[in-house]
Amino acid sequence: MRSTAHPLPFICRKSPARGAQGVVVTNHPLGTVAGQEMLASGGNAVDAAVAALLALTVVEPMMVGIAGGGVSHLRLPDGSHTVYDCLSQAGAAARPDMYAPMSDDLHGYMETVGRRNLVGAGAVAVPGNLRGWCAMHAAHGALPFADVIAPAIRLAERGFAVTPYLSSNIGRHAEDLLQDAEIASIFMPGGTPAAAGHRLVQGDYAQSLRLIATQGAEALHGGALGRALVDRLGAAGSVSMDDLQNYAAREREAIFASYRGHQIVGPPPPASSGVHVAQMLNMLESHDMAGMGFDSPDRLHLLAEVIRIAFEDRRAASGDPDFVDIPVDKLISKAYAQASQARMRAAGGAGAVPPGHESRNTTHITVADRDGRIVSATHTINGLFGARFVVPGTGIIPNNYMYNFDPHPGKALSVAPGKRVPTSMAPMIVLKDGAPCFALGLPGAVRIFPSAMQAIVNMIDFGMTPQQAVEAPRIWTEGAHVELEPDYAHHKPALEAMGHTVTLVPHIGGGMNMIAFALEGGAPGRPGGEMIGAACWRADGTVAAMGGGLAAAGVSFHI
Repeated sequence: MRSTAHPLPFICRKSPARGAQGVVVTNHPLGTVAGQEMLASGGNAVDAAVAALLALTVVEPMMVGIAGGGVSHLRLPDGSHTVYDCLSQAGAAARPDMYAPMSDDLHGYMETVGRRNLVGAGAVAVPGNLRGWCAMHAAHGALPFADVIAPAIRLAERGFAVTPYLSSNIGRHAEDLLQDAEIASIFMPGGTPAAAGHRLVQGDYAQSLRLIATQGAEALHGGALGRALVDRLGAAGSVSMDDLQNYAAREREAIFASYRGHQIVGPPPPASSGVHVAQMLNMLESHDMAGMGFDSPDRLHLLAEVIRIAFEDRRAASGDPDFVDIPVDKLISKAYAQASQARMRAAGGAGAVPPGHESRNTTHITVADRDGRIVSATHTINGLFGARFVVPGTGIIPNNYMYNFDPHPGKALSVAPGKRVPTSMAPMIVLKDGAPCFALGLPGAVRIFPSAMQAIVNMIDFGMTPQQAVEAPRIWTEGAHVELEPDYAHHKPALEAMGHTVTLVPHIGGGMNMIAFALEGGAPGRPGGEMIGAACWRADGTVAAMGGGLAAAGVSFHI
């Protein structure tokens, strides 16, 4: 990685943490503590990741839940990579015409009569998170599952202090939450959003987690919790007990690409990141990014053009590989990137962008242990508080993943039984000479994989520290307007002079976190080497790094 000779236009707001025994980074302090507890108990990165994710279903309930979906990217000490596709899918009874669209125009294209694909029973798809987490733990965890789920049970039963971040998100959808007595009783005490500092206890959810501790994923995928979900959905839903029992988390092969001597490893379709991060980096490789300088309008124009082209290709060929043929090898090839240089414009300009939707409300964790296991995982219930109701007696908030399907029949992303929609989730791992260099990811819907790409460039081209790389300002476009974060605001006039329509936004994407390996001396990571974790200002991201360790062999004290 190069070191930058140019001053950076931002100051980091958070601090990293270092340790050789393991690092856990999540978007909530208590999620991080749950993962760190597993490492301190002799567990590995898989134990820590699953414990953290389960704890986040309690303390980040608006973002993630056992009845949601996502993608976990696992690297093992032997160098193998497995991507656990836990994405939600349409039930067997789902059909292309199950919704009544409000409009065929770009504005309101995804909206349906009664918001049936967004709020309530009709918005719920077959969940995959719990099945995937349990499968990954059963195959690669070291601790009993009861130990791994214990922090989540404790947090649900004893409660925790609501953060300002959680309180503000409750307030954003207070009107919808009040429509369901179960969810309102938890998050709207006295009919008002739980304030920062309020102790949030989720007794029913604690009991559900206790059932999962003994029955595993079967408690939801065929057991009492699944029956409660199906009963609550009733005739308005399209998820059955058979759907829950038959759901399988897919183990998919990761996509490998290269950039300036590094190997870039990401998830395959239906995730977009493995393909399009590789594509964008391939296009940038022929440009002297470091020579342009980080704080440069020319570099931002180049990034905008590369992101625009990636979205054009994503719209042309993306989706569930069981339903859509995706030319992966072509899209990640160096030859295609070279040919795509001709598509880059000397001047920007807004264009019409076909409709689509992904929720920005997601969470991400990055975990590594001393033996070389790495988990980079992004999971969600799709929208804030999912379908915005709680299954009675369970504390479970179902997803609203059906909102990601095109509600119009006859389209590439139309509803079909068993179909999974494409996702922008980008749990990435970057290698150097085959050894881990850094791992990262973030929430933020369609802003995820372009943001992940920029962090990779920050590390490789500009030699940033992990803290700088995750906190650096971001740019984004889908082909229409260009979005800039505040620390890039001074480039708005220059980009507008280049023909771009520019919008300043508070943030692009959500809380990115990263773990880098053995930075001292510039050597890539090896098992047992030092790790450094970083989390950015865009969420409640928190790092815990473990140093020290047990006593040396043979040490004892005699009095």
